[in-house]
Amino acid sequence: MSPVESFVDLDDCRIKILRAGQGAPLVFLRGTDASDDWRPCLDELARRFDVIVPEHPGFGGQPKPKWLDRIADYANFYLDLFDHLGLTGVHLVGQGMGGWIAAELATRDTRRIASLTLVDAQGLWLDGVPTLDTFLCTEEKAITDQFHDAKLGDAEIARRLVPESEDIRLNNQVVIAQTTWQPRGYDPHLRKWLHRIDVPTLIVWGAEDRLLPQAYAREWGRLIPGSKVEIIAACGHMPPIEKTTEFVNLVSAFAAERAVA
Repeated sequence: MSPVESFVDLDDCRIKILRAGQGAPLVFLRGTDASDDWRPCLDELARRFDVIVPEHPGFGGQPKPKWLDRIADYANFYLDLFDHLGLTGVHLVGQGMGGWIAAELATRDTRRIASLTLVDAQGLWLDGVPTLDTFLCTEEKAITDQFHDAKLGDAEIARRLVPESEDIRLNNQVVIAQTTWQPRGYDPHLRKWLHRIDVPTLIVWGAEDRLLPQAYAREWGRLIPGSKVEIIAACGHMPPIEKTTEFVNLVSAFAAERAVA
């Protein structure tokens, strides 16, 4: 399925949006691997939903907005974007850094959200649970560490690390560092407000996630009232890529049960 590409000018920045499918809106917030490619998992979701994939402000070679200092700023921007696009009954899905953004958003305002799915989300810190710091390794290792299946990691390296994307990758990494560096990859205040999330929430996690071990899935589940945790076996940090069918089925079933009439 070929998505329609458009650009939105909002809050003194420009972002690209990819959109395909029909039905209830499903907004997919990418992680730190964010690019404008259209994944097979999005194809599958677009058979069931109106899938909307925005490129984060400051990504894709666009200038970093002056207001962007932290992940919470992204959350507020996406609330403005939902208003701008007139979206209601949104099934919000966020992976990695996108999950962190989605959680921050949902602590602020859920009036336009029907359900929330967090996929191997950043944003929390657990003492005594070792994590991997992708800023302290090569691009190649940062990618391979995201996968349980080494062959998939190698395929991702070949796909992502091409000369024509080098400037954009560097630009994205600078923005990621500026918004997540201190403290590294989490917000110590976020856990205090997760009880405010009042929409059905699904936590999806790869059992073999080396970046954020599955103890983090249980912590998200403990902190978000009534949330459901699903662990995908033989899967690393990227369930949408590594276990596409299982991921799509989990998200689709959860969202369908909570459809807004």
